[in-house]
Amino acid sequence: MGSSIHPVILCGGSGTRLWPRSRASRPKPFLPLVGHRTLFEQSLDRVANRSVFAAPTIVAGKAHRELVREQSGDVEGLAMIEEPFGRNTAPAIALAAHRAGEDAILLVCPSDHHIADAPAFAAAAETAAALAGEGWLVAFGIEPTRPETGYGYIKRGENIGGGFAIERFVEKPDAARAEQFLADGGYSWNGGIFCFRAGTYLEELARQRPDMAAAVERSVAGGQEADGIFHPDAEAFAAIEGESIDYAVMEGTERAAMVPVSMGWSDIGNWQALREALDADANGNVTRGRSELVDCRNVMVQSDGPRVSAIGIEDIIIVVDGDEVLVTTADGAQAVGKLAGASGQ
Repeated sequence: MGSSIHPVILCGGSGTRLWPRSRASRPKPFLPLVGHRTLFEQSLDRVANRSVFAAPTIVAGKAHRELVREQSGDVEGLAMIEEPFGRNTAPAIALAAHRAGEDAILLVCPSDHHIADAPAFAAAAETAAALAGEGWLVAFGIEPTRPETGYGYIKRGENIGGGFAIERFVEKPDAARAEQFLADGGYSWNGGIFCFRAGTYLEELARQRPDMAAAVERSVAGGQEADGIFHPDAEAFAAIEGESIDYAVMEGTERAAMVPVSMGWSDIGNWQALREALDADANGNVTRGRSELVDCRNVMVQSDGPRVSAIGIEDIIIVVDGDEVLVTTADGAQAVGKLAGASGQ
């Protein structure tokens, strides 16, 4: 396909459920959680093949400008859009669509996910790009490996060559429904990775969310470029009511499609998800930093300094970062973002 796929990497998440390692000043995308490179650097690595992918566009806030520059310094031709405020994914993607031009095929990727199988990701991107060229708005449908209640699901419809029409998007299910979805075989996880022609996306946004579309257009028209960064007009952008691409566009379009993919994907949404993405020893334990575990099973320890010693515990996660210590059960990991420390209080 040549380098006709334009990656758009969104750096909006704060990763509060990975406190205390993830903090407002250096959030989750910019941390080396799996391997030595950060999740953001890995996102750039996956789209580095210029015979398939054009140079990426990064959408980020001012607070993370220097982190983006520091971690993407050697990527030639990279474009950056700096959002004046966070307004969720639908407006962020619309900014990139305007800047890319209506015929560009955009591949929208979160900056903070882990994908173990990069070739499977690239193959799915090319399949999705072909469907996008035919006017479809394509979601990556991640093959579910367990009855996960923390993700939204996609129900596949008719076969459309290389992919499937989407019958419907399904909210995060309870455990019983998640079991049903897994048994059914026709459901995928919605991984938040999308591919479409820029013009198709903007048309759909204008049809479904005309106020948002108009405000984004005004912010681009009144924006300016400085030091290689495009700054949308802040006043126009401030008027936008934030909304995700899922609600603003994908769930209401008649042209939603999905490409199924199995690529070792994880959103690294909390400490338990990170534990599952890392290699464990024979007892299911995962350690980073100084530690000693005796008679422990399925324990994760991450320490940037003090030695952590534990005896006879199961399914516990211990994180030491600077002067902060987190201890949680694996099941409790979802709630870490509710802690006062995680929310900066």
